[in-house]
Amino acid sequence: MRRILWLLLLVVLTCEAAPAQNQSINELRRMFDYDQKAPLDIKEVAVIRRPGVEIHDITYASPKSGRVTAYLVVPAGRGRFAGIIFGHWAYGTRTEFLPEAILYAQAGVVSLLVDDLGVRPAPWRRRAEGDQPEAVRDIFIQSVVDLRRGIDVLESRSDVDSSRIAYVGHSSGAHWGAILSAVDRRLKTVVLMTGVPDERAIMMESDDPDYVNARESARAKQEMGIYLKVVSPFDATNYVAHAALTPLLFQFARFEQYFNEAAMRRYAQAASEPKLVLWYDTGHGLNDLRPLIDRANWLQRHIGMKSVAPLLRSSLRN
Repeated sequence: MRRILWLLLLVVLTCEAAPAQNQSINELRRMFDYDQKAPLDIKEVAVIRRPGVEIHDITYASPKSGRVTAYLVVPAGRGRFAGIIFGHWAYGTRTEFLPEAILYAQAGVVSLLVDDLGVRPAPWRRRAEGDQPEAVRDIFIQSVVDLRRGIDVLESRSDVDSSRIAYVGHSSGAHWGAILSAVDRRLKTVVLMTGVPDERAIMMESDDPDYVNARESARAKQEMGIYLKVVSPFDATNYVAHAALTPLLFQFARFEQYFNEAAMRRYAQAASEPKLVLWYDTGHGLNDLRPLIDRANWLQRHIGMKSVAPLLRSSLRN
């Protein structure tokens, strides 16, 4: 019986990447289709005013289910501004990038900071565990579609130049960004912060104690194999290979907690050109000024916002 179990496990793990390999990029892209003509139904909850910027607390209709909660950060005055959509990491909320968005507003950017499904208020919150791979798959799809709808929100604004819209994502937000890079050609550039190349790098290769303990038994490995078989079509590496001609900026942490350097290099190598890969002496959070400066310089180059250097110098003086 034990031999049969291990043979079954071997078959499952060997086949786990087959769906992605057998699906063309066009088939993968079709999973994220939605009705772009449906009403956005944008509703404003509140407005917070700060010098030179307004922070609009809004919701808009998800093409899949419920509503999307977001902050819309808008510069003072009139103009045809660049636009950025921000996707936060799994343990954060839309507030993760709020200080950065306020800084960019002073540099001429309208930003949309989207709450992921797992942190939206009731009744719009959706979560799934690893033993529910089909539910995880559906959440992956909705997360990306809701961000595509966010591009529609920015494009609907008369003060946004639709030819200058970028995406910035951290961790799980970077995962959605990797998919967006191949699925939605409206993005001028995509920034991927400490993103993971594929679920296997986390589930099967990570030396983080939680993941090590979770895969110790043969039964756990079998369940992980089934999970990976369902979700592998959504691995980031399946999409960044087809991002061209969208420029990609990768920002990796040398002291990464959740996956190893080999996985990060595998990810960057899989991506199409043009791309830039940068490394930092930080942990997963990239909590240092240098990554922010590098992001800002990259965005300045690709979406034409103003330099943030004078703004940062002014902030330090004050």
